[in-house]
Amino acid sequence: MSDQKELIAKVLQGDAKAQKELYDAHAGIMLGVCYRYSKSLADAEDMLQEGFVKVFRNLKQYKGTGDLGAWIRRIMVNTIINEIKRSKIPLTQLDATAENDIPTPGDDVEILLTAKEIAELIKKLPIGYGIVFNLHAIEGYSHKEIAAMLNIKTVSVRSQYQRARTQLINWIEKEKTSLAQKHVEHGK
Repeated sequence: MSDQKELIAKVLQGDAKAQKELYDAHAGIMLGVCYRYSKSLADAEDMLQEGFVKVFRNLKQYKGTGDLGAWIRRIMVNTIINEIKRSKIPLTQLDATAENDIPTPGDDVEILLTAKEIAELIKKLPIGYGIVFNLHAIEGYSHKEIAAMLNIKTVSVRSQYQRARTQLINWIEKEKTSLAQKHVEHGK
């Protein structure tokens, strides 16, 4: 069942084999998306299942234009945002002057960490910072779009993104220094 249109048609007809094929084709990537926003794999798996329920429920709305994976990703991100809103996770509201207080590190940080290590650093951020960072830096949403999604001010989004970025750069710099010291100690 390699033809996407045929697969979608069978899923819409309730074909369980086609549903499994669609799920299997996208679940791994979408679990990664969910995991970036959750604090545990179990939470990410719950978000994934809830997201796929919505995918199957709304598949008839997919127009066939654009990438199906991107459409599914959008549903996953919306599911995650709805979960965040439902759980009433406090997202800091910062005043308009807060943005000017944020230190901006240089952009010349050389990243020597693996994607997994960076993902783990992002998970260590305060929840609001991590959500905003993922939505902007990873998913590509604008600050204005994120503000609308999370029902907070755009200046808060900018501030949280900048603070998250600053914290991540500081952690990466610290990790780089630690790695350099280990190399010196071991005579490398």
